[in-house]
Amino acid sequence: MKFCGGGAALLLLLLLLGRCCCTSPGRRVCQGTNNVLSISGGIDHHYDYLVRMYSNCSVVLDNLEITHTKEHHDLSFLQSIEEVGGNVLIALNEPAVIPLVNLRLIRGQKLYENQFALTVMVNYKNATAGLKQLQLSSLTEILRGGVKMIHNPLLCNTDTIQWWEILDRDSNPSLVFEKGTIIRTCQKCDKRCAYRSCWTPGPDHCQKFTKLQCASQCSRRCWGPKPTDCCHEHCAAGCTGPGATDCLACRELNDNGTCKSACPPLTVYDHKTRKMVKNPDGQFSLGATCVKSCPDNYMAKGGSCVCSAGMYEVEENGVQRCKPCDGPCPKVCDGLGVGALIEAIAIDSSNIESFRNCSKINGNIEFIDISFTGNEYNKIPPMDLVKLEYFRTVKEITGYLLIQFWPENLTSLSVFENLEIIRGRTTRALHSFLVIGAKHLRWLGLRSLKEVSAGGVLLKENPQLCYTQADQWTRLFRSTEQIISMRNNTPTDVCEQQNRTCDAECSDEGCWGPGPTMCVSCRHFNRRGRCVSHCNLLQGEPREVQVNSSCVECHPECLLKADIPTCHGPGPDQCSQCAHFKDGPHCVPHCPHGVLGDGDTLIWKYPDGTGQCQSCHQNCTQGCSGPGLSGCTG
Repeated sequence: MKFCGGGAALLLLLLLLGRCCCTSPGRRVCQGTNNVLSISGGIDHHYDYLVRMYSNCSVVLDNLEITHTKEHHDLSFLQSIEEVGGNVLIALNEPAVIPLVNLRLIRGQKLYENQFALTVMVNYKNATAGLKQLQLSSLTEILRGGVKMIHNPLLCNTDTIQWWEILDRDSNPSLVFEKGTIIRTCQKCDKRCAYRSCWTPGPDHCQKFTKLQCASQCSRRCWGPKPTDCCHEHCAAGCTGPGATDCLACRELNDNGTCKSACPPLTVYDHKTRKMVKNPDGQFSLGATCVKSCPDNYMAKGGSCVCSAGMYEVEENGVQRCKPCDGPCPKVCDGLGVGALIEAIAIDSSNIESFRNCSKINGNIEFIDISFTGNEYNKIPPMDLVKLEYFRTVKEITGYLLIQFWPENLTSLSVFENLEIIRGRTTRALHSFLVIGAKHLRWLGLRSLKEVSAGGVLLKENPQLCYTQADQWTRLFRSTEQIISMRNNTPTDVCEQQNRTCDAECSDEGCWGPGPTMCVSCRHFNRRGRCVSHCNLLQGEPREVQVNSSCVECHPECLLKADIPTCHGPGPDQCSQCAHFKDGPHCVPHCPHGVLGDGDTLIWKYPDGTGQCQSCHQNCTQGCSGPGLSGCTG
């Protein structure tokens, strides 16, 4: 069994090992995407990404977004997909066939335009080339959300589908269909298809029915027309028998191959003692799976496995784990065009509070004049400039960053000094970073920026902007199609005359502003973000060691040495001499005193005359001050 990158891989590990057919062994889980209609890099790069993501994938955790494919692209890699957790978006494609022949369940946990679980739109090149067959031959259920199909002039047979067989009426789903103006010739469904409903011609593409054919006694799905052919209430998409282990997919939770609405409780009532006691069969919920114990780095809270306070979830080697936060825990926030800010046109005083402590912005960031002056028409007051400090925690923007106005008393974009990546999943006029008409901006200050994944960079009409050169941007690009455009900023010779150039310790790769902390890279050495001419190898404090052109501090337990290296590496086992004691190869502040070791045994040691930690006699139970039984304490 294989897992591809992305969250919740661990949750599905047990799910995939269950007994019902929705959890058959060998299925591969992939993360899916949340790019909507944007692409990263060129068309071919985007297609290669789709192939890597979905080849041999059975379960898509997030959204399945098939977009921007060309006539010559082979989409057969989609045939393995059986289940999608979010929504399915098929848009801006040219191939005649979308072969999702094994997709049977769309959960709709995320919806396109907050309404649709299945969206098929604008799939054509011209009057003869485009999507003609939507092969969703196994699709039997959409748990949440509606269907939108527009601007697919060559697509046939979708009007024969019994959509209420697939959709849940109780969720009040939206159905939006629009026929094209192109005259098309569609073949009729095979005469063996029930209700003459099919996705494409031929007996293999008849619509499958697991609801309309059911007897009235069945509340949801069935595998046959008899009153005894009802699926279990916790099944989704259909079943092969009446039990909770016969489901094609689980509606809520999977307990070792049995579909349930809740995991077995951790405590039960004991009628003899009239008390709540531990349930030997109790389990925790980990996503959509019941587990006996929470995995490493998770904590049990109530009946669920969650990250503890001060920790955050991260995917490592295909497994979702909790890790301690280095500073504020990562927080993902909606940007412009997403979620709560889908209608907002700029960052302003009405939405600035939503960016407090954000690490990742899912969407776009725009600053225009009304961001700061306010909008009297909409009764939005001017922004408190102190609140721009909220953006110092941001490390990633998935869309674009636009600066079209910047306060006069702020000479740089230093509030974005920790921004590491601009993904450019959405762009503004094909650019993902734009600074236009910022009259008082003198330097950018984006000293942590490491990547601009897609889209170009535009620096235009910024009359005081210096410290910019094309080379420092091209090294951040991921594609040769990305470009840097710089027009009508401060001329290079004027910047030099005003001595507004990079620090002498910066390399030729350039800088983001004045001083040795703004270098793109260092000419000599880097000391915690500051370029310096030398490291404190023999003099100065703190004493350092040179590691890959960086000055790294020696461990605090290293004895400070003059005129000779204090250490040859940053670890406590790389000191030239210990400041206090040495336990094996490591310098330590004191020898182990009742430390828990292997096999839950306690380790007791004492320092000998040379400061080396030695083990106490095995019969010393409270430590020792020297060797043998005579050295035992107590």
